[in-house]
Amino acid sequence: MAKRPAPARLAELFLDMVAAERGGAPNTLAAYRRDLDDLSAYLAGRRRTVAVASTSDLQAYLGGLAERGLAASSVARRLSAIRQFYRFLYAEGHRRDDPSAILEGPKRGRPLPKVLSVAEVDRLIATARHAVELPARQAGQGQRGRPAERLRAHRLLCLIELVYATGLRISELITLPAAAARRDERMLIVRGKGGKERLVPLNSAAIAAMRAYRAALAEAGRGVAAKWLFPSFGEAGHLTRQHAARELKDLAVAAGLPPHRLSPHVLRHAFASHLLQNGADLRVVQTLLGHADISTTQIYTHVLDERLKSLVRDLHPLGEK
Repeated sequence: MAKRPAPARLAELFLDMVAAERGGAPNTLAAYRRDLDDLSAYLAGRRRTVAVASTSDLQAYLGGLAERGLAASSVARRLSAIRQFYRFLYAEGHRRDDPSAILEGPKRGRPLPKVLSVAEVDRLIATARHAVELPARQAGQGQRGRPAERLRAHRLLCLIELVYATGLRISELITLPAAAARRDERMLIVRGKGGKERLVPLNSAAIAAMRAYRAALAEAGRGVAAKWLFPSFGEAGHLTRQHAARELKDLAVAAGLPPHRLSPHVLRHAFASHLLQNGADLRVVQTLLGHADISTTQIYTHVLDERLKSLVRDLHPLGEK
């Protein structure tokens, strides 16, 4: 009789599968590992393991998460990880049952995304451009800004122009290769979740911002052999999500907007919402955002309410005259 893997090994087998078969990103794998480690620690306190846990054990764990103050969305994410884990164990023959099959998640409504107005985005971009143009005006007056400051200003303008023009996730943006700014093409090839690639169009403002930023990199002596569009001296070799988020909040302050209202994801929301407001098809927005399921994109349809009402009023044969 074959020896069964130790409980700790079961989690590793699951993570190996997610990485190899689903193309799970490092952040996804890290989140699954944290969730399964937390479950294992809880079960250890009940003298149980993931290999023998029952449905009641898992229900008790999920109930304890709410008592620990976790939001419904966080509990739902843990439940998703648990379900996938036990579905894997059952399919691979490591368990004869799936104790998570009848678990119910917390009741939760989908929150509406935070959205900036077109005027607020215009103000942010104008503020970023002003920071880029300031050193040029100083040079005309016999002054010269430091190369690092000029580079930071160009990078921030490039970041905000790209996010608002494409709706990229911040993880997709910071891992763009340097070659993205060297082509004359008006499209980006983006590698999204699960390693799936998609084409995203660029506007002239984003292309110009990338070129100016690359020129500033070269001036600072950092653009010659860089692998990433946004290189960094850190361990990852590219700008981190946290650093990009901090710079955007600083930009919000400079533009006179509350910093808590601005993040890379808020700009992604603005991209989608403003497209829909101006008549874009929901399926097109789904493709541009890289959503696997259109139900994820449908969270943005709240911005369509007034436009749809006006269409029915103006175009329906029995509409108001």
